[in-house]
Amino acid sequence: MFSIKRQVGNQAEDIALKHLIQQGLTLIEQNYLTKVGEIDIIMLDKSEQVLVFVEVRYRKNTLFGSATDTVTPSKQTKIIRSAQHYLQQHDEFDEYICRFDVVGLESDLKYPKINWIKDAFEG
Repeated sequence: MFSIKRQVGNQAEDIALKHLIQQGLTLIEQNYLTKVGEIDIIMLDKSEQVLVFVEVRYRKNTLFGSATDTVTPSKQTKIIRSAQHYLQQHDEFDEYICRFDVVGLESDLKYPKINWIKDAFEG
């Protein structure tokens, strides 16, 4: 059994994934785990030949900041290290440009406000 927090996280990731697919991106992998961290979603933006590492954040209440505000420099470092690990394991993406996006979902997950930030931080 997943915890309630994990169930909500999975639901938020599914919503983000559907949104990104509607925007023309293609799913490569979901929930890529390494010793240093996890990447929620890895996608391909074929229009730009870009490999996109996506962090999904959800906040029901924005009283203490937006969902995207929760991606701290420490979290960014973990995502970058995880992406480096992924790239070392997948040489088919050697020629691709990499981008780090954040998808923030806020409010009720039935009708969330979606904030997609492309190129949210440097890799």
